[in-house]
Order: sequence, then structure tokens, then C-alpha cells
Amino acid sequence: MVAAASTLPVSPFTVLGIPIHPVDFAQTLEQIDRWLAEPRSCASGCRQICTVNPEFIMEARRNPAFARVLRQADLCVPDGIGVLWAARLQGIRLRERVTGSDGIYRICQQAAVSGWRVYLLGAAPGIAQQAAARLQALYPGLSIAGTHAGSPAAEEWPAIRARLAAARPDILFVAYGHPRQELWIAHHRQELPARVALGVGGAFDFVAGTARRAPGWMQRLGLEWFHRLVTQPWRWRRMRVLPLYAGLVLWERMGGSREGQRGRG
Repeated sequence: MVAAASTLPVSPFTVLGIPIHPVDFAQTLEQIDRWLAEPRSCASGCRQICTVNPEFIMEARRNPAFARVLRQADLCVPDGIGVLWAARLQGIRLRERVTGSDGIYRICQQAAVSGWRVYLLGAAPGIAQQAAARLQALYPGLSIAGTHAGSPAAEEWPAIRARLAAARPDILFVAYGHPRQELWIAHHRQELPARVALGVGGAFDFVAGTARRAPGWMQRLGLEWFHRLVTQPWRWRRMRVLPLYAGLVLWERMGGSREGQRGRG
């Protein structure tokens, strides 16, 4: 498996043991462009991008398999105001969140210009197709290699692989929800007939208009999590880890300071 550090121009920092690359959208798109410039014959499997937010980090603490996926991904981008806050505590100022919900637009916009072929996999039946039509309307010239609902179930892999092999996409968006989408990509990445893959959660629903994202002002204030909690109350079980995440990050920083003081003494 190709290590991210061997190709990326920046080194990751860590939050509770999970690596995150201090990149913005422009740098992420530049990295994708570099990967896609490599001849297919030289590529080593499919590159994996993970959008890391506090829920990912807390899931990784209780799920060793998921933690391994994040540590072995080619690029882990900072998604979530809690990640930007944790970075700031380390003296790292990140320009913006690099989210899957925004990323699908930014990548498709660049794909229309660069000629990248994209494939939408996942979500409820018909949603990926609606999202693809909306993206093509937004970005004329965007090449949609295909769409399919499917699922991460093992028995569906042969059929999905056949679809992807016929489509030969450059970018594969997977909307199975975390951590299933990241685990699925990692499990199949050496066989995936795509150049770059990333999980985008509920992004297809947002693009298709079947679900509403938080208003822009809430996104700018870092309150998108609150909007999701209000509109999707079932998320409270997942979001209850956020106060614990904040406490663990602060504890980690305090512990690091004490270790540093002992070392200087």
C-alpha cells in the first residue's frame, strides 16, 4: 500500500493519534491532479481520501479497523470545526474545512475543466442519478462515468466491480455513510477500477435536493453539526461523543505540555 507521506508535499499532524494533512481545497485538488497525471500502469491501486471530523476520530478510538484505514489513507483532509480547533491548539491554523459535502462540488467543477470522469456510488436508489444530473447542469462538460446505488455488502462487490471496470472512472464518490464507506474503499482499493476514491456520506442527498444542508451562516460559524442534530434527531447518539472528544483533545495537549516541561527540566 502506498504511504501518503511519499507523495504529499505536506506532513500530517495528529489528533488523538489520527493523522490529518493541513490542506485546503486548492491543495487537495492539486494533489488529485498529480495522482491523475500518473499513467494508469504506474498507479498502485486506488488512492483513498478520507474527510476526517471529530466523529471519525472518536470512531477510530473504538474501532481499530477504522483507525487503520485512516492511518493508511493517502490523504486525510480536515473536515469539522472540531478538527480546526484541535489544530489551532497545536499552533496550526487551517484555512478551511475540506468536507465531502463541499468537496463533491469542488471536485466536479475541476473535473469538468480537466476532463476527469466521475462515478457516483451509493445512497438510496435513484439519488445518485439525480445528483449526477444536477452536477452536470451546474458544470457543463462534466463527464459522469456512471451511477449506482449498490451497498457495501460483500455479495454485491462482483457486480459493482464489473460496473466500475466498464466505466473506468477517474474519481469515485462513495455514499455509504461512515465508517462503512471508508472501510469498503480500503478493503477493495487494490482492485477498484478507479484512480481516486473518497467517501462523501450524505452528499448525494444534498446535491439531489432530497435533504437540506445547514444554511451558509451556520456553516461559516461551525454550527452545521447543530443543524444536523435538529433536523436529524437520531444523530444524538453519534454526536454525544463530541464533548468527550473536546475533553480528550485538551487532556492530550495538557499532557504534552507537562512532558515538554519535564524534558526541558
